[in-house]
Amino acid sequence: MNAYLIKTPVVTERSISLAKKEHVYTFEVEMSAHKNQIKEAIATIFGVKVLSVNTVVRHRVKKKTGKKRMNTVSPKTKKAYVTLAAESHIDLFDVGGES
Repeated sequence: MNAYLIKTPVVTERSISLAKKEHVYTFEVEMSAHKNQIKEAIATIFGVKVLSVNTVVRHRVKKKTGKKRMNTVSPKTKKAYVTLAAESHIDLFDVGGES
Protein backbone atom coordinates (compact mmCIF):
# COMPACT_ATOMS: atom_id res chain seq x y z
CA MET A 1 0.00 0.00 0.00
CA ASN A 2 1.25 3.48 -0.87
CA ALA A 3 -0.39 5.39 1.99
CA TYR A 4 2.81 7.33 2.68
CA LEU A 5 2.39 9.15 -0.68
CA ILE A 6 -0.57 11.19 0.62
CA LYS A 7 0.66 14.01 2.88
CA THR A 8 -2.36 16.14 3.77
CA PRO A 9 -5.76 17.14 2.42
CA VAL A 10 -5.91 20.68 1.07
CA VAL A 11 -8.76 22.54 2.76
CA THR A 12 -9.60 25.84 1.11
CA GLU A 13 -12.84 27.44 -0.05
CA ARG A 14 -12.18 26.28 -3.60
CA SER A 15 -11.37 22.70 -2.63
CA ILE A 16 -14.48 22.41 -0.45
CA SER A 17 -16.75 23.77 -3.19
CA LEU A 18 -15.16 21.34 -5.71
CA ALA A 19 -15.80 18.47 -3.32
CA LYS A 20 -19.44 19.44 -2.82
CA LYS A 21 -20.32 20.15 -6.45
CA GLU A 22 -18.09 17.92 -8.56
CA HIS A 23 -16.83 15.18 -6.17
CA VAL A 24 -13.21 16.37 -6.64
CA TYR A 25 -11.00 16.17 -3.54
CA THR A 26 -7.59 17.86 -3.27
CA PHE A 27 -4.55 16.34 -1.54
CA GLU A 28 -0.93 17.34 -1.15
CA VAL A 29 1.20 14.37 -2.23
CA GLU A 30 4.86 13.36 -2.45
CA MET A 31 6.80 14.72 -5.43
CA SER A 32 7.70 11.20 -6.56
CA ALA A 33 4.07 9.97 -6.62
CA HIS A 34 2.56 8.86 -9.94
CA LYS A 35 -1.13 9.08 -10.82
CA ASN A 36 -1.70 5.34 -10.59
CA GLN A 37 -0.01 5.20 -7.18
CA ILE A 38 -2.15 8.09 -5.92
CA LYS A 39 -5.30 6.39 -7.25
CA GLU A 40 -4.45 3.13 -5.43
CA ALA A 41 -3.59 4.94 -2.19
CA ILE A 42 -6.83 6.96 -2.07
CA ALA A 43 -8.91 3.90 -2.95
CA THR A 44 -7.35 1.80 -0.17
CA ILE A 45 -7.20 4.49 2.53
CA PHE A 46 -10.76 5.80 2.15
CA GLY A 47 -12.43 2.81 0.47
CA VAL A 48 -13.87 4.79 -2.46
CA LYS A 49 -14.02 4.39 -6.24
CA VAL A 50 -11.60 6.81 -7.93
CA LEU A 51 -12.42 7.85 -11.51
CA SER A 52 -9.43 10.05 -12.33
CA VAL A 53 -6.42 11.83 -10.85
CA ASN A 54 -4.95 15.12 -12.06
CA THR A 55 -1.67 16.44 -10.64
CA VAL A 56 -0.20 19.94 -10.43
CA VAL A 57 3.37 20.86 -9.43
CA ARG A 58 3.78 24.26 -7.77
CA HIS A 59 7.35 25.42 -8.19
CA ARG A 60 9.41 27.35 -5.66
CA VAL A 61 8.50 31.01 -5.24
CA LYS A 62 10.93 33.61 -3.89
CA LYS A 63 9.45 36.54 -1.93
CA LYS A 64 10.67 39.43 0.15
CA THR A 65 8.81 39.73 3.47
CA GLY A 66 8.97 41.65 6.71
CA LYS A 67 10.35 45.04 7.70
CA LYS A 68 13.89 44.19 6.70
CA ARG A 69 12.71 42.70 3.38
CA MET A 70 14.19 39.29 4.11
CA ASN A 71 14.14 36.72 1.33
CA THR A 72 11.92 33.69 1.85
CA VAL A 73 11.38 30.72 -0.42
CA SER A 74 8.24 28.58 -0.49
CA PRO A 75 8.97 24.90 -1.14
CA LYS A 76 8.15 22.98 -4.30
CA THR A 77 4.92 21.04 -3.76
CA LYS A 78 2.65 18.67 -5.67
CA LYS A 79 -1.15 18.57 -5.46
CA ALA A 80 -3.49 15.87 -6.68
CA TYR A 81 -7.09 16.51 -7.70
CA VAL A 82 -8.93 13.21 -7.21
CA THR A 83 -12.32 12.74 -8.91
CA LEU A 84 -14.59 10.19 -7.26
CA ALA A 85 -17.63 8.34 -8.53
CA ALA A 86 -20.99 10.03 -7.86
CA GLU A 87 -21.99 7.53 -5.16
CA SER A 88 -18.62 7.83 -3.34
CA HIS A 89 -17.53 10.58 -0.98
CA ILE A 90 -14.87 11.15 1.66
CA ASP A 91 -16.00 12.37 5.08
CA LEU A 92 -13.52 15.21 5.23
CA PHE A 93 -14.50 18.23 7.31
CA ASP A 94 -18.17 17.39 6.85
CA VAL A 95 -18.07 17.70 3.06
CA GLY A 96 -20.75 15.51 1.58
CA GLY A 97 -22.44 15.18 -1.78
CA GLU A 98 -25.16 17.70 -0.93
CA SER A 99 -24.81 21.30 -2.08
